[in-house]
Formats: sequence, structure tokens, C-alpha cells
Amino acid sequence: MIEEPFVDYYETLQVSTNADEDTIGRVFRYLAKRYHPDNPQTGDSDKFNLLVKAHTTLSDAAKRAAYDVHYQQAREQQWQLVRDAASSDAFENDYTIREKLLSLLYVQRRRDMESPGLGNFELEQLLNCPREMMEFHVWYLKEKGWIMRTEMGHLSITADGVDQVEATRVHLDPGRLIPATTRASRPGVDNGIKQIT
Repeated sequence: MIEEPFVDYYETLQVSTNADEDTIGRVFRYLAKRYHPDNPQTGDSDKFNLLVKAHTTLSDAAKRAAYDVHYQQAREQQWQLVRDAASSDAFENDYTIREKLLSLLYVQRRRDMESPGLGNFELEQLLNCPREMMEFHVWYLKEKGWIMRTEMGHLSITADGVDQVEATRVHLDPGRLIPATTRASRPGVDNGIKQIT
């Protein structure tokens, strides 16, 4: 079952969350006249129906109390969006999750070319990432062309994704570099190896 998006009835009626029943009724009557489908200048049946739902909910004490619980939850989610947008950690965490996701798919393809993909649930578990967040990262990586869906519906890395992983994840430990005093440093010998700095 698809959950309907939250609708701010206070915004619909253009009243404060502290508005009393009289104010709600007065504003509703004014807006209802304006948007009633029979009004040839400003009639709008969708807006009118929404106004009726808002008024029905906010003018009944029990319905309004139940609605206010959902209203507070929705407001908290909005403020969380603001906090996340202001936090550099959120962006760094997103980058890290995408990098790990690509790395897992890279290793899976390299390990098993016959079955190169991983399922959404597997990836959510491996990355400890909730489905809602995973959907964002999958969307981004698909848009970039770095991952794709296999015929079985699993996610798999593309050739461009492999290039991306290798460009960002392959870092050579300086201790593993060929020292400058090898054959390449002897006069007259050029083996094509250059030290990475």
C-alpha cells in the first residue's frame, strides 16, 4: 500500500497551528466561496476538496489532535532535512556509502562474472544503510552510468563504474613503490617505471 504524502492543513487553510475553531470556520467559509467549483472566476474543485478535508479535520477536536501528532512528525522531518543540509558530515557519509557500494559491486563482478550483481537487501545489510537512503545512492550511481540492473534484478557495476572505483580507490602505499635507486636510476637504463609522487 502506497502511503499518501503528508498535507499541511494549516497551510491549506492559511491559519496558525494555534487558530481556534471560530477562526478556522471563518477562513474556511471565505476560501470555500473563492474556490467553489460553481465560482466562474476562481473556482477550483481540487482546492475546494482539499479545503473541505482540512476543515473537517481541524474543526473536530479528536481528529485535530490525531492530525497534530502527524503534523509534528512531519515538521520534525522537515527540520531534519535542514539539519542534514547544513551538516557537512551528511555529505561525507553519502560519499562514503556510494564509494563502499561501488567497491562491493566491483569485487562481486571481479569474483564472479557469471553472477556479477548483488540484491538491494544484501547491499542494505552489508552497508548498514536503510532502504530509503539506499534508493538515493542507487539512483545517483545509475544516473552516472556506474551501475545497472542485471536481468535478475540485481545491481551490478558497469565498465565506467570499474574505472571510477579504480580512479578513486586504488591508492599505492609509498612503501610498495619501486625505490628511485632501482635499475631505472642507473645511467642508460630506462624500464618505463616512474616513481609516483
